[in-house]
Amino acid sequence: MRRILVTNDDGYFSPGIRALADAMAGLGEVTIVAPQNEASAVGHALTLRRPLRLEPVGERMYAVDGTPTDCVNLGLNEVLGGRVDLIVSGINKGLNIGDDVTYSGTVAGALEGALLGIQAMAVSLEFTRDAWDFTPAATLAGSLAAAVLATPLPFRTFLNVNVPLGPVKGLRVTVQAVRNHVTQIDRRLDPRERPYYWIEEAQDDWQSHENSDYQAIRDGYASLTPLQPDLTHHEALGLTRALAASVAAGTGVR
Repeated sequence: MRRILVTNDDGYFSPGIRALADAMAGLGEVTIVAPQNEASAVGHALTLRRPLRLEPVGERMYAVDGTPTDCVNLGLNEVLGGRVDLIVSGINKGLNIGDDVTYSGTVAGALEGALLGIQAMAVSLEFTRDAWDFTPAATLAGSLAAAVLATPLPFRTFLNVNVPLGPVKGLRVTVQAVRNHVTQIDRRLDPRERPYYWIEEAQDDWQSHENSDYQAIRDGYASLTPLQPDLTHHEALGLTRALAASVAAGTGVR
């Protein structure tokens, strides 16, 4: 039987992860290993400076007092005792599109799977202040997971799936959008006049691109973006070699 590991960054108690696990149930044996507390925006962090706790919190469900990356590694090595066929992360409460994937703990859960050579995907749903309906995203995730298990992705490739609110018009294959982002630091004082800070967004504009994940969501389509861990800017290698040669000539370093 296939084995599927499900994680997230919203915590094991999130209804999104339950919906995702239910959607995977018909594809194999599902195990949930997720953070004990919300771990949003932790990126690909790995806990190295303190011990971790792994606690059973339900049938084939475990909580880790760490990050999604911690959860994947403990899930594989301690809970499942080896490899799995698929790692699925989500369903996140909020989109993970464009440059935001670098911050996302949800995406990091799938990224860790790809680094370990395991088929993986991250699933996120557009944020709402109303009641959450994970059904469309879960249904789509189940169909995509079945397809990936039948026709595996290239080595060290994973899927980033984002789903809009409301009726989903269809599915688009997309690229990452580019965001013009400016961070604002809100400085405040506590009752003892000591400063503390909130990180906020002062500007959050997206560059126009008809094939981007951002545009797909705006148009009412779910976006499907293939990602990889390789951050090398291959088109800049020639320029970088010339730069290195120039520096070497001036310093005598070879």
